[in-house]
Amino acid sequence: MLDSVRIARRQSEIRQSLAELVGKESPTEDETRQMGELDTEYRANETRYRAALIAEDTERRDAGSELETRSAQEWADLMSGFEMRQVALALDEGRQLDGQTAEIVQELREQGGFRGIPVPWQALEQRAGETVASGTPDPISTRPIIDRLFPDSVASRMGAQMISIDHGEVEYPVTTSSVSAGWATSETGNVSGPTTYATTDRAMKPEQNLGIQMRITRRALKQSGAALEQAVRRDMSGAMGAAMDAAVFLGTGANGQPLGVITGASTYGINEEGVNGDAAWSAFRAAVVRFMAGNAAGSPAAVKALIRPEVWSYMDAQLITNTAVSEWDRMVRNIPAGNIAMSTNALEAPTGSTVLPTKALLTTNAGGVAPIFVGAWGAVDMIRDPFTDAQSGGLRITALATMDVTVARPAQLEILIGVNTAST
Repeated sequence: MLDSVRIARRQSEIRQSLAELVGKESPTEDETRQMGELDTEYRANETRYRAALIAEDTERRDAGSELETRSAQEWADLMSGFEMRQVALALDEGRQLDGQTAEIVQELREQGGFRGIPVPWQALEQRAGETVASGTPDPISTRPIIDRLFPDSVASRMGAQMISIDHGEVEYPVTTSSVSAGWATSETGNVSGPTTYATTDRAMKPEQNLGIQMRITRRALKQSGAALEQAVRRDMSGAMGAAMDAAVFLGTGANGQPLGVITGASTYGINEEGVNGDAAWSAFRAAVVRFMAGNAAGSPAAVKALIRPEVWSYMDAQLITNTAVSEWDRMVRNIPAGNIAMSTNALEAPTGSTVLPTKALLTTNAGGVAPIFVGAWGAVDMIRDPFTDAQSGGLRITALATMDVTVARPAQLEILIGVNTAST
């Protein structure tokens, strides 16, 4: 029993005893002395009660933080025990899954149909001290989120959020109207309005399938042993991460690809600003100002930038007159270097013979809402092909994933066009 509860009960008993004694018109000497003792004990207990509450409040906070993180930690511990090696051996030799791997696969099978062996997305993580966070509420729709499916991917660095979807389509209603307030023009006048409150649905559909095929030779199966797990995980995460980055930003929306945010800027309603000049901090500063003027960002540090390496090379070589400060130094002084991602996979290469223009993407996280949503349906479906490599004793595995991309609020993104990386 808590000390505070025990003291509170004793205080109640003292008050009851005092009520009986005080009600007597002519108490005896013993009863008078007893009233004094009870009063002294009651005063002392008040001090002890406050001290007990302070001590127990600290204990409750410690226990509360432990309870808040216990479920996530238990899930992370469970996922850390998933072995890709068991999946490969089960597909190759028919070996039974066991331990945490079997438990996870069984739970995934209960949530959806898979032709092969379902593999959770977290199993493709690089497990070098990486902590898996799951069950976090999404800002728009309460769903479990995989924060870092591929920790080094450009999509995650630009603030894209992975949304785990069981089945069906998902829509995100986003406010598109401007409800405004107004003052009454006179004592009996009406306030302004009414103003229409309208929303636009941003949908994600399970229409795009991303897949990779891996051919594992018999020699690799016999030689690698437990090391095969890390090799399979690295190859899968690298291949799928590169394909995801390209699709999130440059997806054509045709030939089975989702519509990327740069390719589909006009469809998503993303502002495309023409720089048509040399890559300089002034061009990025103007975009940051537009974000802040539109209440999408509170400071330059809240903005993330995606650029080509050629932009960094050009800006770093452009020194301010009579100084050793480059345009790149000015940029990282305002936008943290950790908020700048360089990629040759997520942006098209500069084209031309003189100025070599390219594009840049700026995003910001406004009100806890990610600028880009990447939906993943279910888990990665691992399917074995037992016939193609049967003569050589090899193992061919196909990994299938259903994914889609959408933009909730286009005001959180801006594309800079004509960022030149060479002088005329």
